[in-house]
Amino acid sequence: MSDSNLTIAIVGATGAVGAVALELLADRSYPVEHIIAMASSRSVGKKLAYLETELTVIEATPDAFEGVDVAFISASATVSRALAPEAVKRGAMVIDDGSAFRMDPAVPLVIPEVNGADLEWHSGIVSIPNCTTTPLAMSLSALGQVARVKRVTVATYQAVSGTGAAAVRELDEQSADILAGRPANPQEYPHQIAFNVLPQVDDFTEDGYTGEEHKMINETRKILHDAEIAISPTCVRVPVPVTHSESVQVEFEQPLSKEDATRLLSGFPGITVVDDPQASVYPMPAQASGRDEVFVGRIRADASHPNGLALWIACDNLRKGAALNALQIMDEAVRRGCVKPKC
Repeated sequence: MSDSNLTIAIVGATGAVGAVALELLADRSYPVEHIIAMASSRSVGKKLAYLETELTVIEATPDAFEGVDVAFISASATVSRALAPEAVKRGAMVIDDGSAFRMDPAVPLVIPEVNGADLEWHSGIVSIPNCTTTPLAMSLSALGQVARVKRVTVATYQAVSGTGAAAVRELDEQSADILAGRPANPQEYPHQIAFNVLPQVDDFTEDGYTGEEHKMINETRKILHDAEIAISPTCVRVPVPVTHSESVQVEFEQPLSKEDATRLLSGFPGITVVDDPQASVYPMPAQASGRDEVFVGRIRADASHPNGLALWIACDNLRKGAALNALQIMDEAVRRGCVKPKC
């Protein structure tokens, strides 16, 4: 079956990730008659521009998945848990962008460049990793080809679009208010985000880490099939609209030179090395936004450990961090003949 013959439902089509999914499908000239835009009852009837025509949003209900081959769900975990099993019952393969199924041992958590083979044991639902996990896991997978990863320390610099379209509007509004001398009015975050940095993404847990940080730990281990990697993240929200960045320190079982690391990263599908710091060339959100690649730079020996490397990553969180990865999962499932449940 060609992927262009698949009927695709996009649940959350009016959201930030849904909008990017439609852009990516339009780039492929995907047939409009094979796309169904779904959202909550509040958005029913809304028109979404697509190529030279429009899509009309319908309500995401169990019966709406009749005839759907692939369902992309980008909504809350509650919505995913309610709708994903119903879509599978009706013959659809579900690719879920939320956290509902990521750590379910019966559900593959997939980055096609890293563990596409895990699609071969799906039972109808496949999860997309968190948008901070994807670039980290891809980089570790590249480097781990010659030296096993023992320990990772990572600090993220996460764009507000990771929270949703409302957070992007809030950043714009707060920036205008502050520049005009008016007080900021936080709604999406516990503090103002404009001209500020928040060392909190998600709620804190009893151990002092946040839910987002636990996602990075658990998801990276699952994707890389290595429960022994020690990972310590600090997730930070920054006043950037799109593209997450990460500062990463990696300890290996044996030394790995900068030259070998650069070669491994450069040769890994989906990664582009941007690394000429003497010329002030390194990955930045301003260049990575709207791009599909994971950009890696500032590659250097870790001054604190003989078996360590340090690097800097930037990745568009709405594209490779979400919508693009979903489409690539669909492509890989077609290639492997796993587009239907229980391939």
